[in-house]
Amino acid sequence: MPDFRNATLALFLLLASSVTTHAAEPLPEAIAAPGQTVVVTLHAEGAQVYECKAGADGKAIWSFREPIATLLADGKTVGRHYAGPNWEHSDGSAVAAKVAGNAPGATANDIPWLKLEVTSRRGSGVLAEATTVQRINTKGGKRDGACETVGSFLNVPYSADYVFLRKP
Repeated sequence: MPDFRNATLALFLLLASSVTTHAAEPLPEAIAAPGQTVVVTLHAEGAQVYECKAGADGKAIWSFREPIATLLADGKTVGRHYAGPNWEHSDGSAVAAKVAGNAPGATANDIPWLKLEVTSRRGSGVLAEATTVQRINTKGGKRDGACETVGSFLNVPYSADYVFLRKP
């Protein structure tokens, strides 16, 4: 039995050391927030909403209008994300922010990764201390190019992780 325990312990230590040596890829410099502390990371599932508008040349093109997404933690709904951009948590806290930096998504169909600076907040819950929001790990959500009917709307499904950070 001792050999089994030693082998199990050795395997556990080997796995633990391999986990710590494979750190996550660093974020692109344009969206990095060095020195800031993570408050919470929430996953979003929803859509990027586009509207068909006349472009500068008079041709109809898709124009980004707003996000509509559910915020999830451990697979449970904990809030929503919508135009502004705004994020509301079910504990009553909320933040609005403006874009401060961006980096391309992994594929041509993925919306960009963003760094956003919080411009206003309300409530005293989990989002109350956030000063920066990063949108990372985006999948889908991008629509460019021509459209047919000015005034029509298109919902393009997307997912992303939103990392809420605070300055020291």
